[in-house]
Amino acid sequence: MSGLRSAPLPPPRGDDHRTGPADRPLAIVYADYECPYCAVLELRLRAIGAQRVFRHFPVRSKHPRAWAAAAAAEAAGLQGRFWEMHAALFDDQGRLEDPHLWARAERLGLDVDRFDADRRSDAVAARVRRDFTDGVRAGVVTTPTLFLDGIAHPGLPDDALLDRLA
Repeated sequence: MSGLRSAPLPPPRGDDHRTGPADRPLAIVYADYECPYCAVLELRLRAIGAQRVFRHFPVRSKHPRAWAAAAAAEAAGLQGRFWEMHAALFDDQGRLEDPHLWARAERLGLDVDRFDADRRSDAVAARVRRDFTDGVRAGVVTTPTLFLDGIAHPGLPDDALLDRLA
């Protein structure tokens, strides 16, 4: 898929969720935990060991549990387990209701009461909202959208783009 010029994308921030080898090109990914295409992209990025920043883009009109899942990932992040929760959410998108979120938190060794309070907090809501708003300003209209070198690549990237990230 060809890339599209976008509005200015906020550069990586100190509080962004970042993973992967620093010597690889950096992808900034806007995604939704309930989006099946986002889950496919996540598996591909994991498989190639891409360096990436993840930003929340919950599309509540299509994915009613996406916001709750984003808040759960952020709450896990406050206990140092963002990427583990991130993977657990994408690996089982069919179970995003509260009991399943609590069970994931428990399996990850989180303080479940703190997790639950944090995911409902104003601070977590503000973080998810900031990512979403930044995505809108940068021209994100669909999930997933991957940015590489300031160019937006909406939808699932082709093999050539993934090769650039490997």
